[in-house]
Amino acid sequence: MQEAFIRSAISIAGREAVLTGDAMTAYCEDWRGRYSGSALAVLFPANTLQVSEIVKLCVANQVAIVPQGGNTSLCGASVPVSQGRQIVLNLSRMNKIRVVDAINYTMTVEAGCKLAALYEAAEQANRLFPLGLTAIAAHCEIGGNLSTNAGGIGVLRYGSARDLVLGLEVVLPDGRIWNGLRSLRKDNTGYDLKQLFLGAEGTLGIITVALLKLFPRPQSTATACVAVASPEVAVRLLATIRASCGQALSGFEIISRNCLDLVFKHVEDAHEPFKKRYEWYLLIKIDDVQQNSPADAIRSALLNFGGDVLTFGIACDARQSEGWWHLRKNISEAQKLEGVSIKHDISVPVSRVAEFIAEASRVLRNRFVDLRIVAFGHMGDGNIHFNVSLFDAAGNDAFIRQHEIEVNRLVYQVVQKLGGSISAEHGLGQLKRETIRDYKDPLELEMMRTIKHAFDPGNLMNPGKVI
Repeated sequence: MQEAFIRSAISIAGREAVLTGDAMTAYCEDWRGRYSGSALAVLFPANTLQVSEIVKLCVANQVAIVPQGGNTSLCGASVPVSQGRQIVLNLSRMNKIRVVDAINYTMTVEAGCKLAALYEAAEQANRLFPLGLTAIAAHCEIGGNLSTNAGGIGVLRYGSARDLVLGLEVVLPDGRIWNGLRSLRKDNTGYDLKQLFLGAEGTLGIITVALLKLFPRPQSTATACVAVASPEVAVRLLATIRASCGQALSGFEIISRNCLDLVFKHVEDAHEPFKKRYEWYLLIKIDDVQQNSPADAIRSALLNFGGDVLTFGIACDARQSEGWWHLRKNISEAQKLEGVSIKHDISVPVSRVAEFIAEASRVLRNRFVDLRIVAFGHMGDGNIHFNVSLFDAAGNDAFIRQHEIEVNRLVYQVVQKLGGSISAEHGLGQLKRETIRDYKDPLELEMMRTIKHAFDPGNLMNPGKVI
């Protein structure tokens, strides 16, 4: 039966587009090396019609489907689970930028387009596509970005991935093709169906084409690197700069000392931003579509804020700015090189970010000794990456095996108390599929299961993920 299935898949996509055996390994393991599974085959469709025919073939043979793009998921959403009959449906061949409409400020792209390619296409039209995942833009693909509702450093100004979509084309779990590629800003004719597929991690259908929003390209930019005494100061400073700079404020990132120590240890061409070491740093980005100097506005705000700003620098040239952003972009890679850590991608109301960092750090250090807490992220939208390991690398693996569940519980209890979410931008995938039951309203989970059953009664779309 398996051989007949493979022959049918080859007849749809072509022999070169169907991998089996050892050739599948890289597509069945996640980027972090935490999850791996088995598949009957990895298929690379060339167009939406082939996706549709493959889905129909899978339905007829009761084979589950794992949609995959660049396979950069941090929660195991894009790789197969350990058991069951399943294929990996990789959309990387579907990488055409179909239309860039500069006047309508939109572009229509296939799901396998690399995010970096979208940046370039928008720039060529003197427009901006602002999904700020620059550290992995060369690897991740827009279909996966939308399926996980990716965030990044521009959410403060432009919103997350779901806010950047006007329309979608989706292959449904029965193989039918829904064409929702409408380039309208207003369409008040019922349910906004595209939102069901944005952030669903491939459990309701397969995004094949997206119609995306573009924005005016900034003509002047300034980046400030700021040392502050504490996250509490950073929260107050954010409110001040938002009031003075308005929509020009496009990024507000916080970085702890432990982050920089890891970057300096593992990443080349990384340098201290100031002569003196500080415990907390901010990277603040101001963009303006006018040809003026946004540096003046941010300098005035920092000088008027008072002594809680310990020192700062402002750069308008790309080289110095990139040197500072190089530190931020390489935190995750430095952590990976240091070893495994217990990662948390949480969000709380912006006004409570400092409270979260302080309280979560306190409860963990009251329970464990020798902890390295790496806290950084998108303070401007309340999303903090709060990662935990031991300073002692020799004992770290054993610590994680023994205490990961307890560490998660302690952190998530603080998140829940502050009205936050245990997943801000990475999704649930396999990693938090069970955990979410303890932190989400049972009625919400029931509604999600109802939607899942309505679209995918056979549970063939990315089983073992989300719910």
